[in-house]
Amino acid sequence: MGLLDGRVVIVTGAGRGLGRDHALELARAGATVVVNDLNVGVGGDRVDAPSPVEEVVSEIEAMGGTAVANGDSVSDWNAMEALVADTVDQFGDLHGVVNNAGILRDRMVFSMTEDDFDIVIDVHLKGTFNLLRHACSYWRQRAKAGQPVSGRVVNTSSGTGLFGNIGQSNYGAAKAGIVSLTTIAALEMDRYGVTVNAISPIAATRMTATAGLVEPAEVEAAWDPGDPANASPVVAWLCSKEAGWVTGQVFRIDGHTVMKVEPFSVGATYRSTEGEALTVDELTSGMRRLYGSYPPVPPQRVS
Repeated sequence: MGLLDGRVVIVTGAGRGLGRDHALELARAGATVVVNDLNVGVGGDRVDAPSPVEEVVSEIEAMGGTAVANGDSVSDWNAMEALVADTVDQFGDLHGVVNNAGILRDRMVFSMTEDDFDIVIDVHLKGTFNLLRHACSYWRQRAKAGQPVSGRVVNTSSGTGLFGNIGQSNYGAAKAGIVSLTTIAALEMDRYGVTVNAISPIAATRMTATAGLVEPAEVEAAWDPGDPANASPVVAWLCSKEAGWVTGQVFRIDGHTVMKVEPFSVGATYRSTEGEALTVDELTSGMRRLYGSYPPVPPQRVS
């Protein structure tokens, strides 16, 4: 018996990298997997090559699992609504969605074009919202009809969204937005039996290679800390019934380590010495006290 036996999960961007490994891990745990991928390059341009989706489906079927392919864009509102409806029609229910699809259009903020910004926000942030929204609507309808609901959403943020990174203002803004979307959706869906969490994986994929962030291991080893598959067991567990008590959380995954992240937490505090409203003059010394007399450390390059 697998942890996810009988559960149906949609994974976006599942043709390669993290999404592919998520789909395979979910299938190994017993889930029926809907493998979604638009078959585009890192920058979102169409690839003149066979889609890898059917290969992933074949791998799952070869291990005795059940999977179907879907080639729609996550940024298409109507297509994501249809994806949820078609999944339910074909398999009788939907239990989880893993929002993983993404692209990169890296530029310094002063060189970024409107299109560079819009398309990255469209795929990452709007794409995550589209599928989440339609899945949550389905689960809410089931709950209000008195039917059992065990819905799971796993969104994908990143180190750039949590900590910042040079040249990725569009990507970082989208990934930070996904964290906030995760928190709010978790609050709204809790009453309906739905959990919403996010992961921030450190992994060597074609996206991180393009950005020069995480490189694959140079030598063959029994276990590669940068292998995208390292994050997949966390995703699979978060999609299980066992994870019903965890929601609104962000998990940073680095090799064999999973860390609970507390984004946007409040740090040190400075209070007006006069006990009244702050003044501009006192903040010259007050801000230094806030940072312990030392200037704040600038953000570091992260994956």
